[in-house]
Amino acid sequence: MTEPGTVLITGPTRNLGRHAVLAMAGRPEGQRPDLLLVGRAGRDLTAVADEARALGARVHEIGCDLADLADVRAAAAAARELLAGGAVRPLRALVANAGTMSADTRQASADGYELTFAVNYLAHAQLIGDLLGSFTAPARVVLIGSNTYHANFWRKLLHVPEAEWADPVELARPAPGEQAPGMTASGVAYSNAKLAILYYAHELQRHTDVNVSVFEPGWMPGTALGRGAPAAFQAMSRALGRVPGVSTPRRSGPLLAALALDDRWAHLRDGAFVVKDKLTEVQPVAHDRDRERRLWEATAELLERAGSPR
Repeated sequence: MTEPGTVLITGPTRNLGRHAVLAMAGRPEGQRPDLLLVGRAGRDLTAVADEARALGARVHEIGCDLADLADVRAAAAAARELLAGGAVRPLRALVANAGTMSADTRQASADGYELTFAVNYLAHAQLIGDLLGSFTAPARVVLIGSNTYHANFWRKLLHVPEAEWADPVELARPAPGEQAPGMTASGVAYSNAKLAILYYAHELQRHTDVNVSVFEPGWMPGTALGRGAPAAFQAMSRALGRVPGVSTPRRSGPLLAALALDDRWAHLRDGAFVVKDKLTEVQPVAHDRDRERRLWEATAELLERAGSPR
């Protein structure tokens, strides 16, 4: 078995991320990784770090607002310092778990980018790019995907539109101020971000020897992901979350931990798509060499622009 080393995970304070952290921290000695928890500094981050320590894990908290790319770059620098200084074991996995779905696509990140695209996609592209040189082989990057990138059964049932791809620079642009907010636009923005993650995973693998895979935790209604949604929508989601067989963070968190650590998944590369615990073929729309190449180029442009003086 590969020595577990260190796992860096974003969004560790609640739902899927929290349960993945506790699953990793609760592993037996010899299978338990050191943990770098990257999330908003404060009581919630401290609480999950303390829970993980109580289970026996060596944990470091790295405060970071993923809606601010300067903060993301600082978090990467902090991680590199801990790794270089021997405070933790070699970096074996990065789990890009954090995510959001803005209820208003007019909302912008600190860098002026549409918030859903900025947090779900751009922040992780920045973090991964800054840490690629810090991995020790064999190593993995696990991105969080979603079947919302295409018109699956639930989206058809709830009349939620699928992704509407455009040039990534356009996807990163907040909606005009006069546009009324709405869940349809928010749902499309979320789907676009998740399709971007699939394209990015394929292209990232062409630029690194680190194994890249994408995890779909299953539909988890009622989590904090849609906390900006109207109250009626949130109430419906909570009700659906009690339907037998629907995924929950408690069920899917350990599956995410396994994808990051278990030898069973060590061979996965090229953005392999794992739905809960099953390797699954993505729809044809998720493979597009031209879109993947353009996304890579546009991502570099957007991140460079964010790094320029404001």
